[in-house]
Amino acid sequence: MAPTITVFERSPDRGRGLARDMPVRWALEEVGQPYDVRPVSFGAMKQPAHLGLHPFGQIPTFEHGDLALFESGSIVLHIADHHPGLWPADPNGRARAVTWMFAALSTIEPPIVERETATYAERGRPWLPEHLGLVEQRIGDRLTALSERLGDGDWLDGDFSAGDLMMVSVLRRLEGSTLLDGYPRLSAYIARGKARPAFGRAFAAQLALFTAAPEG
Repeated sequence: MAPTITVFERSPDRGRGLARDMPVRWALEEVGQPYDVRPVSFGAMKQPAHLGLHPFGQIPTFEHGDLALFESGSIVLHIADHHPGLWPADPNGRARAVTWMFAALSTIEPPIVERETATYAERGRPWLPEHLGLVEQRIGDRLTALSERLGDGDWLDGDFSAGDLMMVSVLRRLEGSTLLDGYPRLSAYIARGKARPAFGRAFAAQLALFTAAPEG
């Protein structure tokens, strides 16, 4: 039986592949696991049936047999634990890959999301330029450290792992801004992730759902 993931019925990212189901799709494609999707509307996400799967009324969720999970990082970790291809062979390598997953979600992503939120939620407020300046400085500090750690390597710790999958997924949120302009290593790192066939399949699947969804 294939697992089922919930996804936006019509993604607010307009098919850019930034919705939270994208890393889950990517992970499933990397390990060759077929999966089903169940699109949900914004209204349905706040109804009891979906809240029973995701208490915060968001996506994605992951159902397989009697197991139900939420949070994209947790789901990717579960996929990596149950299928070969996303962890290094040695236990220490796996532990480091898990650490990079946490770094992506807990250190790199928060100021990026704060910047996105401030840009639309505080538009027109007199304090917005100062707020954005502070947030972008924090983003820059973290990108500098990440770029230095990546160095001239293709991936963060040897071969591609779930840590890279989550880190590339987070860094993609900066595409279209100028914040990556001074980080050619990170731009090349993102490009390597996007060039992986599994990423391409996941992106195409999410885009197809968006383009097929009705307006409104």
